Amino acid sequence: MSDFFKNALSNSTDISRKEKLMDQVRTELAQANAQQLMNNMNERCFKACVTKPGDSLSSSEQTCLTRCLDRFMETFNIVSRTYVARLAKERSESDFAPTS
Repeated sequence: MSDFFKNALSNSTDISRKEKLMDQVRTELAQANAQQLMNNMNERCFKACVTKPGDSLSSSEQTCLTRCLDRFMETFNIVSRTYVARLAKERSESDFAPTS
């Protein structure tokens, strides 16, 4: 086999490895972000709703926690959708921007 084909196969393999590595890094970042979201949500809602920690949660604390967690997730989803839409808009604008 010629050197040209060997180099082409080698480059293809390197690109495949890099793509797999990037996918793995993206997955790990997504997991870390999800964990951080859960930690923030739990900490904030616990501080807001559980004023006197004890052996169990009162019904008002349970209701407060449920509402707090729902609001937190709703807010996160709104911010995420807005951010993704903004990124998509910026990408589409940059795709059509004239090059110098």
